[in-house]
Amino acid sequence: MNIEIASRQLEALGNPTRLTLYRTLVRAGRGGLPVGHVQERLDMPASTLSHHLKRLVAAGLVRQERAGTSLICHAEYPAMDALLGFLTDECCADECCAEEGRNRGDA
Repeated sequence: MNIEIASRQLEALGNPTRLTLYRTLVRAGRGGLPVGHVQERLDMPASTLSHHLKRLVAAGLVRQERAGTSLICHAEYPAMDALLGFLTDECCADECCAEEGRNRGDA
């Protein structure tokens, strides 16, 4: 994942309403939730929900699909995994350098 994608996704999740919405979809599992159920769970006007869903879809964190007359929202788990990996993959990668500096007296 590149830093621009990660930045867009983190920006989208930086809004408390969108983060709550995203967590609701993550909790729903791979089957997702119809928009109407999301709206009921979050007690949110349809226009507000639509605005926030649009931002999450644009960031690649959520996808929507039609099932008959329903619009089903799904968390994009591969995108979530990639973002988490981006944040954690290099965790403490420079720690050995800091340890070496301390051992030489540089730190």
